[in-house]
Amino acid sequence: MKCNSCFHNCELKENARGKCLVRGNVNGEIVNVVKEKISSIALDPIEKKPLYHFYSGKDILSIGFYGCNLKCPFCQNYSISMDSGKNHFYKDKTKEELLNLALSYKNNIGIAFTYNEPLVNHEYVVEIAKLFKENNLKTVLVTNGCFSEEVCLSVCKYIDAMNIDLKGFTRKFYKSVDGDLEMVKRFIEIAKDYCHIELTTLLIPDKNDSEEEMEDMCKWIASLNKDIPLHLSRFFPRYKMNSGSPTNINKMYKLKQIAEKHLNYVYLGNV
Repeated sequence: MKCNSCFHNCELKENARGKCLVRGNVNGEIVNVVKEKISSIALDPIEKKPLYHFYSGKDILSIGFYGCNLKCPFCQNYSISMDSGKNHFYKDKTKEELLNLALSYKNNIGIAFTYNEPLVNHEYVVEIAKLFKENNLKTVLVTNGCFSEEVCLSVCKYIDAMNIDLKGFTRKFYKSVDGDLEMVKRFIEIAKDYCHIELTTLLIPDKNDSEEEMEDMCKWIASLNKDIPLHLSRFFPRYKMNSGSPTNINKMYKLKQIAEKHLNYVYLGNV
């Protein structure tokens, strides 16, 4: 069986799992084998997603699953994104239990799928989002966007806002994280027509922080919509890139200036 969720197109034998570690061939069907296993759950400020132009000042119930289709050596949540969920379950949560929990918080506007890469579990994301929408609650997706048009369209109808990681703007950089730049660009192009979107780029010294790359990236974003907010986030050593220095603050301000030539809303994060 072939999994067509992302560009990897993993060919899976019975009971085998794909590169994301959680999608597998079960009785001739491609499914997320740890579907209802929740790795993380918290009530977060909406700004933490980060979303600055969507219900500012409100909280949102935030959940994480397991697995990811990319392999970023600087991953901030590698303990769950690089985990198959076989041995480290937080707890099972049905969509009804998540709804009741969300309704119990006074300042909560809905649910955010975040922490790991939610779209490796896109079928369950849709199930939950449908239920939340039926109950007049908001739905937020934080994703790397490295998924097929089919997956993008399947979730967009039920999502109110997204923060999409635009990890860099060269094929070389995306290859280094086992991703595909063109697929992410297409995902962004589709999503912007369905819901509110904001973008985030983690600036990694000497990897994706050149002035030329920032210029090219922001020109492209502006060609879609100059009002799309861009968050430029500071890198700190983590996971397999646990040595070296954080992103230079002065460099970040310089890149922000370049971005602001093309975009109306640019923010620095982790500074």
